[in-house]
Amino acid sequence: MNTINIDLHCDLLYYLLRSNSTLDDKEIGCSLPYLKEGNVKLQVMAMYAGTGANSTTEGLEQSKIFSNLIKNENFFLFDPNNYKNPENENRVGVIASIENASAFCDENESLDSGFKKLETIIENTQRVLYIGITHHLENRFGGGNNATVGLKEDGKILIDYIAGRKIAIDLAHTSDQLAYDIFNYIDQKNYSIPILASHSNYRTIYNNKRNLPDELAKEVINRKGVIGLNFIKDYVDLENPERLYEHIQYGLDLGGEDNIAYGADYFYWKDHPDISRHPFFFEEHSNASVYPAINKEIEKRFSTELVEKISHKNVLNFIEAIYQ
Repeated sequence: MNTINIDLHCDLLYYLLRSNSTLDDKEIGCSLPYLKEGNVKLQVMAMYAGTGANSTTEGLEQSKIFSNLIKNENFFLFDPNNYKNPENENRVGVIASIENASAFCDENESLDSGFKKLETIIENTQRVLYIGITHHLENRFGGGNNATVGLKEDGKILIDYIAGRKIAIDLAHTSDQLAYDIFNYIDQKNYSIPILASHSNYRTIYNNKRNLPDELAKEVINRKGVIGLNFIKDYVDLENPERLYEHIQYGLDLGGEDNIAYGADYFYWKDHPDISRHPFFFEEHSNASVYPAINKEIEKRFSTELVEKISHKNVLNFIEAIYQ
């Protein structure tokens, strides 16, 4: 079966900031050859910046890289209505996203200045599918996955700014408290902001703060969001790659048949200082060329229908609802 695949999160744009990197560089699991081999028809490209010095410079620079990417003959700006066009048959569709609001607003500048940079990023990329407010640490907007603080005042203003813009909010790197506060604030203001967890698994299956606790996973499902399966070992299981399928089963148990997707989180890890975590991916999940093999395994363990949903249909439905 030669189904198309959609992935909700990778860090190719951040990798391309490096002076010696190229789109064809097989040092990273989401390079162009791997994406083509894996029949990836949409790869969401995150613009990532760590909170701290030069964060907005990195965010803006990645938006320019994305702008050039969609002019490259191997890529196209993905739209639910254009991916089946004959001219896109051998191309990879892309949409930009933001991983950490520090990419457009640093800790010390005015929010007005930060929002102007966000507008520049949206202009450069033509569309931002989702914004993750935080990364691992705390910033001016709220608490990341290694923090405990929730939604701060600046975070509320950011949500006010996003409301009505057809931009989703990503919970992949929020503290639990921030995620709960985001839901509560959206409801309090009666906003219809889409929610997803672009690259997160299930904490009940593997206990890591980056994985979703049941209550938050159910809330994403209830709101017709999507949850992207993360392939990094730290969030699957440090010993057994087969546990990826337990995460899928658990998502089904929570009622998420129409919400499970791929969010592999391919990034350049070979210079990561924590050598104990090398390699970050099991061989079975090591790059985007593995999607057909994973689809085959899902078909064997579950059903053809579920392959179709996880590989692309659930995300297409999510994006179509936003684009309306």
